[in-house]
Amino acid sequence: MTAQEVRLCGLLLQEHFGDVVEKVGTHLIRSGVLTLRALAHETKLPLDLVKKSLCVLMQHGMCAFGAGRRGPAGPVEYHIICERILHMLRYPRYIYTAKSLYGDTGELIVEEILQRGQMTMSSTVKTVADRLTHNMPEGQSMDYSEVVSAFSRLVETHFLQRCPPMASAESSSSGADNTPLPAVTQPTEPEDHPECYKLPYINLTGQGKRRRSSEDGEADPRAAKKAKTDSSERGDEGIYWQVNFQRFHLHFRDQAIISAVSCKLDQTSSEIVRTMLRMSEVTTPTHAAFTQALSANEIFRALPSSYNIARPILDQYLTLLVDDPMEFVGKTGDSGGGMFGSRSARIFRLLLRKRHLEQKQVEDFAMVPAKEAKDMLYTLLSENLVQLQEIPKTPDYAPSRTFYLYTVNQLPTARLLLQHCYKTVGNLIERRLYETKENKRLLEKSQRIEAILASLQATGAEAAQLTEVEEMITAPERQQLESLRHHINKLDSSENQVDETIFLLESYINSTQAPR
Repeated sequence: MTAQEVRLCGLLLQEHFGDVVEKVGTHLIRSGVLTLRALAHETKLPLDLVKKSLCVLMQHGMCAFGAGRRGPAGPVEYHIICERILHMLRYPRYIYTAKSLYGDTGELIVEEILQRGQMTMSSTVKTVADRLTHNMPEGQSMDYSEVVSAFSRLVETHFLQRCPPMASAESSSSGADNTPLPAVTQPTEPEDHPECYKLPYINLTGQGKRRRSSEDGEADPRAAKKAKTDSSERGDEGIYWQVNFQRFHLHFRDQAIISAVSCKLDQTSSEIVRTMLRMSEVTTPTHAAFTQALSANEIFRALPSSYNIARPILDQYLTLLVDDPMEFVGKTGDSGGGMFGSRSARIFRLLLRKRHLEQKQVEDFAMVPAKEAKDMLYTLLSENLVQLQEIPKTPDYAPSRTFYLYTVNQLPTARLLLQHCYKTVGNLIERRLYETKENKRLLEKSQRIEAILASLQATGAEAAQLTEVEEMITAPERQQLESLRHHINKLDSSENQVDETIFLLESYINSTQAPR
């Protein structure tokens, strides 16, 4: 794992779970595999804190465990799943996608499960119904059945999946002191189980309850026991659900393809491609380079009637898509692919299309002055974005008898750009944390005043009282707050944009490694 990825993982763990989990997680990333006691010894943290940190990481699928180097009789060893940590960059995008597809209910379901790592269906339905009810006008409430319906649709389209069950194993007395879970083995992949997308029957009827202000932050030791009892009575005890990140990634990839087809060709072509992707969205493997093969008749029957595309017109569009140089659509047996893309960018695109060009050809095709083309090519070469290939006419490699061709090696270039993106996201997160730390006192003051205002409004306070509380923040402080929020929003937006580029680069790298 590269230094930039380790740095980014550490920043994400610190931001979401705190310093202790960050220290444990980062040390595991650098060390590879460790036992519980070795991890506690090397991090110099209390054993209890290390156990809790590992539990947090495993709850969110970011840590795995299994038999150590001494076999089943030895202590259990732990390792970090860095890919799952990097997925935290996309949490806002997952939530927004759920909202756009399944409304506010779908948004809150995905948000709750992301925050807690994994939840039972009944617990999720009750929590989401209560949150929706709390935000409704007085006298209205959200029915549990509506939330169950949204949850069911998310499972049917594979955006949610069951957590894989733990396989029982013989516990070892020698390893019992070194692991909090000595009697289980590492769970397998969710997709390996036939009931991965099977919904349990839950005994849950009624409506969400409005949360009272007196209950906020209340820590009742009986709450956990009551929740466990309720779960067993509802019929889904022990059946936990998690977000299927790969399904969301497939959706992101499909949307990027549809957008690219629309920009390159037209709206009708993009709708045809959308239909093809929708037909195979659940059956296409995660990292497959192509969808399953579809006949023109199947595509025609699946097209929505509102498109008004006749069969001969569909055939013409399919031919156009197959013949397009971008090769968004290919016939069975044909290889397909495609790439998504100032003067340097023009030169880079030109090399992608022409594959090999001399410097003079680059100048002519790109219509760039000779001096500028030379400078740009050398800059791209120094950044390892393009490569120089020498083809000698004679065995002595004499410069006067050698062709010097510029080319782009796409896979190494994609990997290089991916590392640049990781570095950029890390810088953005560090800057946001710095801005928040520097203005901590002002932010805390603003939050206290907002809480007081909310409390006064709930009790029907007069306008004069509200105005008096609002004036506790001075005009310069208000201006500073506005400036800070503007900067934070800009950093958040930049982080999301860079992550879109990261997703495209990762998708390309994975597709080139997938079997054809």
